[in-house]
Amino acid sequence: MLDFKSIFKMAKISLRINRMRSMLTSLGIIIGVSAVIIMLAVGSGASKKIAADMESMGSNLLMVRSASAKSGGVRMGSGTKPTLTLKDADAIEQKARGILAIAPYSAEGKQITYGNQNWSTSIGGTTTQYFRIRNYEIEAGRGFLPEEIKNSIKVAVLGQTVSSELFGDVDPIGKTIRIGNIPFNVIGLLKPKGSSGMGQDQDDIVFIPITTAQRKVFGTDFPGTVSMITVQAQNDQVISLAQEDITEILKTRHHIGTKQDNDFEIRNLAEMQETIKSTTKTMSLLLGAIAGVSLIVGGIGIMNIMLVSVTERTKEIGIRMAIGAKASDIRFQFLIESFLLSMSGGFSGIVVGIVGAWLMHVWAGMNIAITLPSILLSLGFSAAIGIGFGYYPAYKASLLNPIDALRYE
Repeated sequence: MLDFKSIFKMAKISLRINRMRSMLTSLGIIIGVSAVIIMLAVGSGASKKIAADMESMGSNLLMVRSASAKSGGVRMGSGTKPTLTLKDADAIEQKARGILAIAPYSAEGKQITYGNQNWSTSIGGTTTQYFRIRNYEIEAGRGFLPEEIKNSIKVAVLGQTVSSELFGDVDPIGKTIRIGNIPFNVIGLLKPKGSSGMGQDQDDIVFIPITTAQRKVFGTDFPGTVSMITVQAQNDQVISLAQEDITEILKTRHHIGTKQDNDFEIRNLAEMQETIKSTTKTMSLLLGAIAGVSLIVGGIGIMNIMLVSVTERTKEIGIRMAIGAKASDIRFQFLIESFLLSMSGGFSGIVVGIVGAWLMHVWAGMNIAITLPSILLSLGFSAAIGIGFGYYPAYKASLLNPIDALRYE
């Protein structure tokens, strides 16, 4: 029967005697484990950041936009041909299946002023439902009332960036700002949302009623049109059904034949979000796999050093066998040595990896997320590499002939 306690003790003594070599052998594992921790932390951090950005944009969204206009055969870009109207939005809300909320939207860049302060920002004309669809929350004041939208009342809801630039620390509720030369009463202040996934400041915006925007601010050549209709489906199972219904409703309303091009386009943000999440997940796995190569290299280093150790300790092995040690005793001693080297490198690598990930967050501003599964995965790989790459040297040591080992110089 194996005396694990004695074998373990001898393995530790052997590693302690060759302390410098043991440290250098563990270095490959330390680098490999720390690389895995850092790579997975960066990948997980990026995934969480993207998920948060997607959540801030809203879920199960369909963006219905005007189609691209053509001039001399040149396509001018999405939204350059205003074809959508408030009546289209009403028709979609009444007839399309699976709709949870809908909001028409138009935006233009304008200069706004308060006292001697001014700021250039985006003015978004919309309805109250837009706040719900895009996950905007009211921090102070209120949103639009139905009669304010119906009667084109000059009221505004500010984003945090606009409020800070115009009012500083002063409460903006009840104050009067000017959009261009038109006075607007501030009725609400939104909670901060931060940047979108594309780097756009979602707080640098002023919302006003869509009817007010159309009639008093934007001065469009096409009265009643909107640049976009934002639709939120009830869930991800019915979003395709809603998209089909919207397509048919708009084709009918705009008198578009079967062979004619649509004068609108529908973007399914849910599909885009899933694609981005899938791509990010794949990148995280790729980063982890690349870092895992360092662990394998570290394992090869352990195997090489252990083979050298077997050669150097041939006479010691012969003496142990001569006084009664079995082949299994020799094999387990070298396996334990390899395992201890790998695990000590694993624990040290975790510490180095956590510190390295934190430094990347502090110095490079990268989003990181160190998770328990990534740590356990690194330790598991360390243990597997210690046993896997240490087995052959251990097996070779156990096959030595005692008489040949004692004669070895």
